[in-house]
Amino acid sequence: MPRNALTNRQIDQLIGSAGSVAANYCEASEAMSKKDFNKSIKICRKEAKESRNWFLGLKTALNSSDSEFDFLRNEAKEFIYIFTSILTKTDKK
Repeated sequence: MPRNALTNRQIDQLIGSAGSVAANYCEASEAMSKKDFNKSIKICRKEAKESRNWFLGLKTALNSSDSEFDFLRNEAKEFIYIFTSILTKTDKK
């Protein structure tokens, strides 16, 4: 992905938000309480939503028709669904 004045910030933000999903999932898996677990999963979901947004921003900034952006946005959406499902199931317990 080319770095330029339009993409530099977006690339950095995407790297941060995507990395945060993984880091917070690790934290959730080691949670000491249900409250801590849910908090970390909510952060995962929030960061997945942010990542999805940055993929769209990069696609737009690059004026790209590359389907990889759409694929990655869809993957982020799937993570959002997974985290929402986890929260729904843990709230019932």
